[in-house]
Amino acid sequence: MNNDPTPPVSNFIRNIVIQDLESGKHNKIVTRFPPEPNGHLHIGHAKSICLNFGIAAEFGGTTNLRFDDTNPLKESEDFAQAIMNDVRWLGFEWDKLRHASDYFQQLYEYAVHLIKHGKAYVDSQDAEAMRASRGTLTEPGTNSPFRDRSAEENLDLFERMKNGEFEDGQHVLRARIDMASANMNMRDPAIYRIRKVPHHRTGDTWNIYPMYDWAHGISDAIEGITHSLCTLEFEDHRPLYDWFLENIPTECHPQQIEFARGNLDFTVMSKRKLRELVEEGHVSDWDDPRMPTIAGLRRRGYTAQSIRTFWKEAGVAKAESIIPMGVLENAVRNDMNEKAPRVMAVLDPVKVVLTNYPEDKSEWLEAPSHPQNPDMGSRSVPLGREIWIERGDFMEEPPRKFFRLRPGGEVRLRNAFIIKCHDIIKDAEGKVVEIHCEFDPDSRSGLPGASRKVKGTIHWVSVEHGVKAEVRLYDRLFNVSNPLADKDKDYRDFLNPESLQVINEAIVEPAVNDGKPGDYFQFERVGYFAIDPDSEGTKHTILNRTVSLRDSWAKLNR
Repeated sequence: MNNDPTPPVSNFIRNIVIQDLESGKHNKIVTRFPPEPNGHLHIGHAKSICLNFGIAAEFGGTTNLRFDDTNPLKESEDFAQAIMNDVRWLGFEWDKLRHASDYFQQLYEYAVHLIKHGKAYVDSQDAEAMRASRGTLTEPGTNSPFRDRSAEENLDLFERMKNGEFEDGQHVLRARIDMASANMNMRDPAIYRIRKVPHHRTGDTWNIYPMYDWAHGISDAIEGITHSLCTLEFEDHRPLYDWFLENIPTECHPQQIEFARGNLDFTVMSKRKLRELVEEGHVSDWDDPRMPTIAGLRRRGYTAQSIRTFWKEAGVAKAESIIPMGVLENAVRNDMNEKAPRVMAVLDPVKVVLTNYPEDKSEWLEAPSHPQNPDMGSRSVPLGREIWIERGDFMEEPPRKFFRLRPGGEVRLRNAFIIKCHDIIKDAEGKVVEIHCEFDPDSRSGLPGASRKVKGTIHWVSVEHGVKAEVRLYDRLFNVSNPLADKDKDYRDFLNPESLQVINEAIVEPAVNDGKPGDYFQFERVGYFAIDPDSEGTKHTILNRTVSLRDSWAKLNR
């Protein structure tokens, strides 16, 4: 369960809830999170999860997890299980687990009630004719030729629809409201359609399934929801939500309140488009670490706390906006800076030989696991005559203000001592393959000589004790901030071909190999990395870059 110690951030929804409690309109707050089990949740859903669960918890209320499982064509129990895992991983626990399919019989009976009262009818037009009769934003719709069927005929047809006597699309049940309404959603919307496919929970029991607008509000009422929190695209549906509840025999009338969705740049937040990326092989699966799904972010190494903090600081508003990806990355960067143990890893290794270090000797140095948190203790780092350093930490002819290793230059090895380069060895192509240095034994960390200053400090890994690892460097999935902005192009045209770089020859401290999937580290001077589940059953550790130490995209987007 989420136990966030930071105070809540005020917003217009929270203010409505406070007013409702103070006025006595409600004595207990009940919210719900109602995803459709047709895919994995993404970072935008996390905003709704944090809002619904957070509001209820703050005021001593409860939250239901309800699956909107009214479209059996694309839904599955696997997706439902994945959603439950995501909600729990984020730190929340629901009061009741519910499904719209739990209420199929009640929803059907309420539809019969509308028919008996002349407020619903079976329409036998085909889809094209129905579409043409809806009108436009500036022109009213026209009545269906079947709109005035008697209640008896409608009841008979509706029951036969339920019994499977008709084919898909042959009939629909529509609410009888107002074809001239300025709100298109009120122009006799469909309530039920024929869909003769099995449901993953109810099997072959039903041949008709309720439309979302019909199932949504009534499910809220059945569960006693007080505040039905929806994103802004449902604002125009609110009159229909209210109309349905006003015309069925229920005493509970939840209040629908809309808020702006959570949008990020350099990605897409449409479940349909995310499904396309998976099915077309642009990513490995729903949990690909480049995906904005909660599963993908978790696999990449994001923490639940960082996501909760991100949405708390982003706030809740009525105006749509696109938040820079860098803001989310800063949230995880800040969280991992406090929690991640430090280790050293070399991604592009070049060998350094300490020529005055004994050939047959090795030692283990004590280094802090976290320099700002002594409670995390220390780790033992092996050192020998030969070490690996980053190739980029050496330059034969360096520019000004290059404070790393150079011929004749000195640097400090992190947690060890100062070394000075006196020779280099190159291969036939002129590439440096070995750097020869001498170390200053008086400059060891902890000795009086350790106070001697040099301008550069670099990380390293022992050649003898270092462990090979596969490192996956993940970057933005798209190379433009808004892949949907250009209406003349497909969003997939903007996929970033450099979104994944795999390094097979990285060398890490042996301590990393003791970790398990999900463990994360700060590679000193490099970034934050997490062990990937693919490591299980392999002989080497696979690590995903969660985020770099600094926002490398900030300057590019100024």
